Amino acid sequence: MEAVVFLFSLLDCCALIFLSVYFIITLSDLECDYINARSCCSKLNKWVIPELIGHTIVTVLMLVSLHWFIFLLNLPVATWNIYRNTQSGAVKVTYERSHDQAWFLPALFLHVSL
Repeated sequence: MEAVVFLFSLLDCCALIFLSVYFIITLSDLECDYINARSCCSKLNKWVIPELIGHTIVTVLMLVSLHWFIFLLNLPVATWNIYRNTQSGAVKVTYERSHDQAWFLPALFLHVSL
C-alpha cells in the first residue's frame, strides 16, 4: 500500500512541477511582452483549480497514510494555496490583481523551490 501512495504522490508532484514551470514560462512571456496580460491570465486561470486540488490531494493522502513528516512538509504550501485562492472569494487571476500584487512572482518561485 505504501508503494502505491508514494507512486501516486510522485506522479502528482511531477505534474505540479510541470505546472509550476508552465506558470513561470507564461509569466516570463508576459514580462517580455510576447503575450498581453489578458491572454496570460486566461492561460493561467485554467490551471489554478487543478493545482490546488493536486496539492491538497497529496497533503491529505500523506495525512491518511500516517506519514507525518511529509505531511508537515506539505502542509504550509497547501495552506498557502488554499488561502491564496479563497482570500478574495475569486480564484481567477485577473489583469488588475496580477499587477497589484508584486509578491506574486517571488511567491511562485518559492512554491517551485518547495
